[in-house]
Amino acid sequence: LNINIVKNFIGRRRMENGHCKPPANEEDVEASNELKLKANEFVKREQYLKAIEFYNKAIDLNGTNAILYSNRSLAHLRLESFGYALTDADIACTLDPSYIKAFYRRAAANFALGKFRLALRDYERVVKSRPSDVDAKKKHKECDKLVKRLAFEKAIAVDQKDTSLLATLDINSITVDASYDGPRLGDDGTVTGAFMQDVTAHLRAQKTLHKKFAYTIISHVLRWYDAIPNALVDITIEDGAKFTVCGDIHGQFYDLLNIFEKNGVPSETNPYLFNGDFVDRGSFSVEVLLTLCGYKAAYPEHVHLARGNHETVTMNKMYGFESEITTKYSSDMFQMCTELFCAFPLAHCINSSVFVCHGGLFSSNNVTLDDIRAVNRRSQPGDEGIMAELLWSDPQPYSGRSPSKRGVGIHFGPNVTSEFLANNNLKYIIRSHEVKMDGYEVAHQGKCITVFSAPNYCDQMGNMGAFIRLTAPSLQPDFVTYDAVPHPQVASYMSLSPFFF
Repeated sequence: LNINIVKNFIGRRRMENGHCKPPANEEDVEASNELKLKANEFVKREQYLKAIEFYNKAIDLNGTNAILYSNRSLAHLRLESFGYALTDADIACTLDPSYIKAFYRRAAANFALGKFRLALRDYERVVKSRPSDVDAKKKHKECDKLVKRLAFEKAIAVDQKDTSLLATLDINSITVDASYDGPRLGDDGTVTGAFMQDVTAHLRAQKTLHKKFAYTIISHVLRWYDAIPNALVDITIEDGAKFTVCGDIHGQFYDLLNIFEKNGVPSETNPYLFNGDFVDRGSFSVEVLLTLCGYKAAYPEHVHLARGNHETVTMNKMYGFESEITTKYSSDMFQMCTELFCAFPLAHCINSSVFVCHGGLFSSNNVTLDDIRAVNRRSQPGDEGIMAELLWSDPQPYSGRSPSKRGVGIHFGPNVTSEFLANNNLKYIIRSHEVKMDGYEVAHQGKCITVFSAPNYCDQMGNMGAFIRLTAPSLQPDFVTYDAVPHPQVASYMSLSPFFF
């Protein structure tokens, strides 16, 4: 199943099979326009789901109006349903190639999906059509700059593809100035739980861990995962022992500390699995990553880290982590973290019963745990395939599969979940990746659980956070929810995405 082909097919079929049907009469045109005006008002109030509802009704009455699809595309952009936004913008561009705003929308959707060259092509068209449009020229300039920068970085990467920063960086040669008043490691570089308690206190006070010790922590974890051959890691919980699974953290460091206050810090008797999306969006992604990696270094058999869709270069460039870590440390530190993210496993299996991944399931019916183990994870994910789907897919309430609103991965129904579990002799799935107002959601007859650990996501969603406690042998999930805690107000590092959307 090629998702790009499916998206294009759906767009064409909408126009061929009456989804883009012309209005039956003038009354339909007028009624459609009235619905559009109501939808536009909901957009102004930032009630995007309600706006989409009214645009849908307007399109049912007049499916040939490019403005309706373009406006609905904007609402999808604001909801970060970039796949749907792209489909609507494509239809608008096809219906009326002279409607330049549709090309704005398509450029924004492609930009959000990391398809910067396609975005640049549409911005070029907009600027050519509207040479005096200051906003269009600014977006074109920034997009062009990014495309050229990525091309340069790709050329450099080809020249250095066999060079790991871990292999070339001499951490021992980094000196620590006497004025540094933070936690220090001993000469052997051993990371302990006591050291990590000092580190989190230091970071909580908005102080920076010295780069020597930051590099040491990251290098410990990178070496650990470099030695792990498979993309799927098996975890064993002894009978009577508890185990905690956390979802997205997204740079919300103070909420992470709140989890530890409620549930205890990681240790040999208090193991954790953090299920991806540690970084981006929140302004304390560096602090989150150093804390999680520090505890992984201290308790390597009892702290587990999974890759999420935000542990990728494209997302880090758009949603703040690259800017944050280069500001707080350096571009070399970002390079080492990029190596680390490529070494993270893509999935975990607890007691051969519970499958855990960041996103979800697959476009193919017959994916096995051995297929997942065999995935070459040491790269940036593409737009399709097992790796992309593990990081990006989402459940849907109805049977079957459908293209993802995100533009990558798929939506999978309860029958897909049941078949995957039966084929692999599993009980249920835990995944993350989606904001849930209660912090978690149990779907697909209890077989697909979502956990999201970033409360009041991006300081605006108002959702609870949650984590899951499991106790062997039953592994019955126990959900713990919590509100967001106060955090220092600092500027966002997301310099690109708000500008384009």
